[in-house]
Amino acid sequence: MIPNPSQDSDTAKCIKACFTCSRTCLETLQYCLHQKISKFTGKQLAILQFCADSCQTSAGLMMAEISIHHQSCELTFELCARCAEECERYQDDTIMARCAEECHRCADSCRGMAGMTVKMSSERGISP
Repeated sequence: MIPNPSQDSDTAKCIKACFTCSRTCLETLQYCLHQKISKFTGKQLAILQFCADSCQTSAGLMMAEISIHHQSCELTFELCARCAEECERYQDDTIMARCAEECHRCADSCRGMAGMTVKMSSERGISP
Protein backbone atom coordinates (compact mmCIF):
# COMPACT_ATOMS: atom_id res chain seq x y z
CA MET A 1 0.00 0.00 0.00
CA ILE A 2 1.29 3.39 -0.96
CA PRO A 3 0.59 6.44 1.20
CA ASN A 4 -1.79 9.00 -0.28
CA PRO A 5 0.21 11.87 -1.83
CA SER A 6 -2.08 14.36 -0.08
CA GLN A 7 -0.93 13.10 3.32
CA ASP A 8 1.71 15.19 5.04
CA SER A 9 5.23 13.87 5.35
CA ASP A 10 4.85 13.06 9.08
CA THR A 11 1.88 10.85 8.29
CA ALA A 12 3.67 9.16 5.40
CA LYS A 13 6.72 8.55 7.62
CA CYS A 14 4.52 7.09 10.34
CA ILE A 15 2.77 4.78 7.87
CA LYS A 16 6.14 3.54 6.64
CA ALA A 17 7.41 3.09 10.21
CA CYS A 18 4.27 1.12 11.12
CA PHE A 19 4.58 -1.22 8.15
CA THR A 20 8.29 -1.77 8.79
CA CYS A 21 7.68 -2.43 12.47
CA SER A 22 4.83 -4.82 11.76
CA ARG A 23 6.93 -6.82 9.32
CA THR A 24 9.87 -6.88 11.74
CA CYS A 25 7.71 -8.04 14.66
CA LEU A 26 6.20 -10.84 12.56
CA GLU A 27 9.65 -11.94 11.38
CA THR A 28 10.88 -11.85 14.97
CA LEU A 29 7.86 -13.84 16.13
CA GLN A 30 8.62 -16.53 13.54
CA TYR A 31 12.26 -16.52 14.62
CA CYS A 32 11.23 -16.99 18.27
CA LEU A 33 8.83 -19.82 17.42
CA HIS A 34 11.54 -21.70 15.53
CA GLN A 35 14.14 -21.64 18.29
CA LYS A 36 15.05 -25.18 19.37
CA ILE A 37 15.28 -24.13 23.00
CA SER A 38 12.46 -21.73 23.72
CA LYS A 39 13.67 -18.91 25.91
CA PHE A 40 10.63 -16.80 25.13
CA THR A 41 7.44 -16.70 27.20
CA GLY A 42 3.92 -16.75 25.81
CA LYS A 43 3.55 -13.15 26.95
CA GLN A 44 6.59 -12.09 24.94
CA LEU A 45 5.31 -13.88 21.84
CA ALA A 46 1.88 -12.30 22.27
CA ILE A 47 3.28 -8.77 22.55
CA LEU A 48 5.12 -9.27 19.24
CA GLN A 49 1.83 -10.28 17.59
CA PHE A 50 -0.17 -7.46 19.22
CA CYS A 51 2.46 -4.92 18.21
CA ALA A 52 2.41 -6.13 14.60
CA ASP A 53 -1.40 -6.06 14.50
CA SER A 54 -1.59 -2.58 16.02
CA CYS A 55 0.98 -1.24 13.56
CA GLN A 56 -1.03 -2.63 10.65
CA THR A 57 -4.24 -1.10 12.01
CA SER A 58 -2.68 2.31 12.55
CA ALA A 59 -1.10 2.34 9.09
CA GLY A 60 -4.39 1.34 7.50
CA LEU A 61 -6.36 4.01 9.35
CA MET A 62 -3.84 6.69 8.40
CA MET A 63 -3.85 5.62 4.75
CA ALA A 64 -7.64 5.71 4.67
CA GLU A 65 -7.56 9.06 6.46
CA ILE A 66 -9.94 7.75 9.14
CA SER A 67 -10.21 10.38 11.86
CA ILE A 68 -9.55 7.99 14.76
CA HIS A 69 -6.08 7.11 13.50
CA HIS A 70 -4.60 9.35 16.21
CA GLN A 71 -6.13 7.18 18.93
CA SER A 72 -4.90 4.06 17.19
CA CYS A 73 -1.41 5.56 17.04
CA GLU A 74 -1.56 6.13 20.79
CA LEU A 75 -2.18 2.41 21.34
CA THR A 76 0.50 1.52 18.81
CA PHE A 77 2.94 3.79 20.63
CA GLU A 78 2.24 1.95 23.90
CA LEU A 79 2.54 -1.50 22.32
CA CYS A 80 5.72 -0.63 20.41
CA ALA A 81 7.33 0.75 23.55
CA ARG A 82 6.41 -2.41 25.45
CA CYS A 83 7.58 -4.68 22.64
CA ALA A 84 10.91 -2.84 22.42
CA GLU A 85 11.34 -3.28 26.16
CA GLU A 86 10.75 -7.04 25.86
CA CYS A 87 13.11 -7.40 22.89
CA GLU A 88 15.85 -5.44 24.65
CA ARG A 89 16.08 -8.25 27.19
CA TYR A 90 17.94 -10.16 24.46
CA GLN A 91 20.42 -7.52 23.25
CA ASP A 92 23.01 -10.20 22.47
CA ASP A 93 20.58 -11.54 19.87
CA THR A 94 20.79 -9.51 16.65
CA ILE A 95 17.24 -10.39 15.56
CA MET A 96 15.79 -9.21 18.87
CA ALA A 97 17.98 -6.08 18.86
CA ARG A 98 16.74 -5.20 15.36
CA CYS A 99 13.15 -5.64 16.48
CA ALA A 100 13.72 -3.39 19.49
CA GLU A 101 15.22 -0.74 17.20
CA GLU A 102 12.27 -0.81 14.78
CA CYS A 103 9.79 -0.74 17.66
CA HIS A 104 11.50 2.34 19.12
CA ARG A 105 11.44 4.04 15.72
CA CYS A 106 7.74 3.29 15.26
CA ALA A 107 6.90 4.30 18.83
CA ASP A 108 8.57 7.68 18.30
CA SER A 109 6.65 8.26 15.08
CA CYS A 110 3.33 7.14 16.57
CA ARG A 111 3.89 9.29 19.65
CA GLY A 112 4.01 12.31 17.33
CA MET A 113 0.79 11.28 15.63
CA ALA A 114 -0.92 10.53 18.95
CA GLY A 115 0.19 13.91 20.29
CA MET A 116 -2.05 15.48 17.71
CA THR A 117 -5.02 13.92 19.53
CA VAL A 118 -4.23 15.81 22.70
CA LYS A 119 -3.85 19.04 20.77
CA MET A 120 -7.05 18.55 18.80
CA SER A 121 -9.04 17.49 21.86
CA SER A 122 -7.86 20.44 23.94
CA GLU A 123 -8.66 22.83 21.08
CA ARG A 124 -12.27 21.65 21.25
CA GLY A 125 -12.36 21.99 25.02
CA ILE A 126 -12.45 18.24 25.53
CA SER A 127 -10.04 16.83 28.06
CA PRO A 128 -7.80 14.04 26.69
